[in-house]
Amino acid sequence: MTIENKLTQVALRPEAGWQAAQELGWAAVLWRLPRAKEKQLIINFNPELTQTKIVLEDLPAGFAVSPFLNLEGNDSFFIEADLYFRFGVSDEVLAEQSSRPLTDPQRATWENRAHLVDLTPHHEVHPLVHRTHSDVASSSYIQSVQEAVAAIEAGSLKKVVLSRTKEIELPTGLSYVQLFERLNQKYPNAFVSLVYLPHLDQVWLGATPETLVSVDKEGIFRTVALAGTQSAFDGNGQLMSPKKAPWTQKEIEEQALVSRYIISCFKKIRVREYVEEGPKTIIAGNLMHLCSEYAVDTKEINFPEIGTVMLELLHPTSAVCGMPKQAALDFIQKHENYDRAFYSGFLGPVNVEKETNLFVNLRCMKIQQGIATLYAGGGITEDSDPQKEWQETELKCHTMLSVLAET
Repeated sequence: MTIENKLTQVALRPEAGWQAAQELGWAAVLWRLPRAKEKQLIINFNPELTQTKIVLEDLPAGFAVSPFLNLEGNDSFFIEADLYFRFGVSDEVLAEQSSRPLTDPQRATWENRAHLVDLTPHHEVHPLVHRTHSDVASSSYIQSVQEAVAAIEAGSLKKVVLSRTKEIELPTGLSYVQLFERLNQKYPNAFVSLVYLPHLDQVWLGATPETLVSVDKEGIFRTVALAGTQSAFDGNGQLMSPKKAPWTQKEIEEQALVSRYIISCFKKIRVREYVEEGPKTIIAGNLMHLCSEYAVDTKEINFPEIGTVMLELLHPTSAVCGMPKQAALDFIQKHENYDRAFYSGFLGPVNVEKETNLFVNLRCMKIQQGIATLYAGGGITEDSDPQKEWQETELKCHTMLSVLAET
């Protein structure tokens, strides 16, 4: 792809750019990296995205979206960056890369539409209409957890992650970019993204705390073991200090299983030169988790392909699937009774400004035909309490419910 590094001559709001592409039926992604202030935008003018295998070293600049189940390895979608922008805190264009000249007719159509987008905030309050019957969902989920605990006690599993959905009817005219902005403000430590997939007629919005694979400009590979969940607030509604967070044996062991799996992957590919930090308590919105961080200098060990190799080994991680992996997958497919699609898959920018950042797609929702589907899950071990596991999924759903409740 020929890159033209000429800054756009026309002022452009990132949210307007995303919405214009969606209105035109073109794939678009708007995102903000954890703890960053800058927003980034990719536009692709092809409404038909093809499925591919994510080989980081071979791909151009773009954005990957992969499902939870990727059995053949080539079920991911890659949104190539026909246009890429990085915006500053005042929405000024800091960087642009383009395979399209400024005179390209599709680019001109998109820019003209972007300047007609109305980004005036709307503050109408609409009661949320829940399509999911809570009592039925609770009973079904609790029963699945009970069966999972029994399977673990019988020795067929060590851990399994069970998830559920919650469906909400959305008010007419809801602005997806306004929801993105609310997530940005509420969850500064998360990876916040807004993805439009025109070939599926789906919008995916999320604020995930979990890095799957990243490789920076210096060639440092990173991944994390993130598991164990509790409310970030005490019984009086006060935000707790991470240093004082009480963790039970169940949560400590749940996180340790993920850590051990990552280390086993390093051993499998004979990587011994890694740095491990943690576990430590981190805050992700209204929740706390236990997190260990791992880093490898790919240049020092002469292993530039480690990002792709570890991606294949890690996904789906035990934090979203369980252990042993195949037994957990079989249990999930038998008991969840729905398709996770891109929930608990991975997504993120690939080779954008010489960096790759892929995240596990958690705390997310799918929007299609006026219905928002929210997803949440929890790691089940032999120490799990089914009622508490249900409450944990309710807490996780709150991330997305909190932004919908303001509409």
